[in-house]
Amino acid sequence: MINKRKYKQSHSSTPPSGGWGAILMAFLHKEFLHVFRDKRTLLVMFGLPIAQILIFGFALTNEVKNARLLIVSPVQDTESKKLIEKIDASSYFTVTHIVPTRQNLEHYFRNNEAQCALILPDDFSASGVSPSQVQIVADATDPNFAKTVVFYLSAILGEFQQQSQPAQSIPMAIKTEVRMLYNPSLMGAMNFVPGVIALIMMIVCTTLTSISIVREKETGTMETLLVSPLKPFLLIISKAIPYTVLSLVNLSFILLLSNLVLDVPIRGSVILLLFECLLYIIACLALGLMISNIASSQAVAMMISMAGILLPTLLLTGFLFPLENMPWIFQWLSNIVPARWFFIIVKSIMLKGVGLEDVWLETTVLIGMTVFLLAVSLKRFKIRLE
Repeated sequence: MINKRKYKQSHSSTPPSGGWGAILMAFLHKEFLHVFRDKRTLLVMFGLPIAQILIFGFALTNEVKNARLLIVSPVQDTESKKLIEKIDASSYFTVTHIVPTRQNLEHYFRNNEAQCALILPDDFSASGVSPSQVQIVADATDPNFAKTVVFYLSAILGEFQQQSQPAQSIPMAIKTEVRMLYNPSLMGAMNFVPGVIALIMMIVCTTLTSISIVREKETGTMETLLVSPLKPFLLIISKAIPYTVLSLVNLSFILLLSNLVLDVPIRGSVILLLFECLLYIIACLALGLMISNIASSQAVAMMISMAGILLPTLLLTGFLFPLENMPWIFQWLSNIVPARWFFIIVKSIMLKGVGLEDVWLETTVLIGMTVFLLAVSLKRFKIRLE
């Protein structure tokens, strides 16, 4: 138990002979040395985020590529071969089987040899292709996949019909021209990378910071820190600054990888993007400090930061599942997740190229969350010192 009189004397308002700045620099030097000497911390700080952004950037996608397609073609003529070649030439489908009848169609689906099937009519060449004459069968165990392949196949069939029968007279034709803003190629990385950035920074910053104070208590060095001339506020600052600097360096690597490797553009202001990222990093660090004040051991702090932060960031941010599709209670809970607001900001700046005037509301909410988390962290830390 720390003697309160000794603690009050050591934290008097009179600055020590070396000044508060010299003592703060000494504490910062200690924290930086501790980080750089711990190989596991360096691995979590730099190795894990780089691996995650590459894995998630390439693996997480809502695009459909190389779907296994079975084609039922009763007549092997010129028109049907042209259609099959056109479908097979696209990157969306791989034609695995071409059969004359649909007799064993379900067998291919049960054995996972086909994920979708295109059934052509017997008089395909004579009558051409139209939605009423062609049947598409898709494996709907994954509903999103089934809808996507049906949409892709319908688009290819419609384009093939226009090319093969351009002069066909139709009583009324509606031609739809579709424009995809900000992501014309419909790359999944455009949506997932901003969300993965929010996820990585939340996990790394919160987890490492939550362990920092708990580690001092477990190793028995917390009492030494508490009786030092440094005030509690500056003590927390000395814990947060190293991780802030390292997180900004980490963020720079992530943005470079996203732009150079995953082809995710940064259309907006880089300075504004870095400011928003710094604000989000501070919020994550404050959350980690709050967890470290509550937790009794490093294992508990790790469990709270990983289990309590990972799932809300994954589910309630909006980059994996649309928030509009969720029940109202989850939509309401998503408002208290900092990653949700940061995801909107990063996606708007990187993809849409907007300025601060367009993301001021999300920025204000993130600032309010940061101030609140910092205030709670400081209050909890002071209570533990009394």
